[in-house]
Amino acid sequence: MGRRKARPASTINLKVGRGADVRNHPYPQQSPVLGLVFGGTQVLVTISANDHVTLDDVEFARSLAREAALFAGAVESMFHGLPNGLGVAGR
Repeated sequence: MGRRKARPASTINLKVGRGADVRNHPYPQQSPVLGLVFGGTQVLVTISANDHVTLDDVEFARSLAREAALFAGAVESMFHGLPNGLGVAGR
């Protein structure tokens, strides 16, 4: 019997809008940091240890990249998918 995935205890919804930003901050002597900025809120994504990368860290980074690419594709489809080419907001 496989281990069940834990359900989130809470959800934080950060809306993307004007001024939202995402940046990768690579550092030669320590782990990289992925920064997500939503107005006055900043989220920093780092690996489990500053100086030691685990297989779980690599798998998470690959999953994050894969899901971000899927998210970008879905957003692009909504934007370009309508006959007027203006996306959902152009209705």
